[in-house]
Amino acid sequence: MSALKRLHWIARGSLVFMFAYHGLVPKLLWLSQGERTMIQAHGIPQVEMFAYAAGAAEIGLALWLLLARRSALPLIVAATALAGLLLDVAIFNPAMLREAFNPVTLNVAGLALCAVAWNTRLEQR
Repeated sequence: MSALKRLHWIARGSLVFMFAYHGLVPKLLWLSQGERTMIQAHGIPQVEMFAYAAGAAEIGLALWLLLARRSALPLIVAATALAGLLLDVAIFNPAMLREAFNPVTLNVAGLALCAVAWNTRLEQR
């Protein structure tokens, strides 16, 4: 396996882990207070149901990233989601951006992983 191919799968695998973990642990298994706060900031009354749907969507994206090995589309969706969710937090709950573990560090790192996977994707063909 070439170095570019390894780098591609390190980036893509890290994205898979990131989306799967954040879909499963703080949304499906144990609804975190931060998730609850963000959902309530949008005025959504069915917090748990929305969190479960969001968690399932994140796990779905993780599986898509993993299984659609030759497709760039899941990378585009992941990058768009990360940028959109960061903007969403900045608008609806900017206080979260000052926390120790926050959407800025996570989403910017995720966007960097998307960029690495994007730039090494041609090696996959």
